[in-house]
Amino acid sequence: MYKKFLSVNDIEKADLAVDIMQNAVVINLTPRIAVFAAKLSKQYKLPTADSIIYATAKIYSAEIYTQDKHFENLENVHYFTSAISSL
Repeated sequence: MYKKFLSVNDIEKADLAVDIMQNAVVINLTPRIAVFAAKLSKQYKLPTADSIIYATAKIYSAEIYTQDKHFENLENVHYFTSAISSL
């Protein structure tokens, strides 16, 4: 991820992105998330991994920031069509 940020940003912005990501919380995949993810996968035609991410975000009232087109137009998703350069 850092290498990708460096390819499109200066080192200060890349360092800021790493600092933000280091504050992330890792959440275990629970049966509740897995079942909800399966429902969301069917409803929105999401790939399995994406539906797990989306289900987890919905359960924990989190927002998603992504360039993954599968998430475009979903609630609480900030979809970017190109590299984030305004951090």
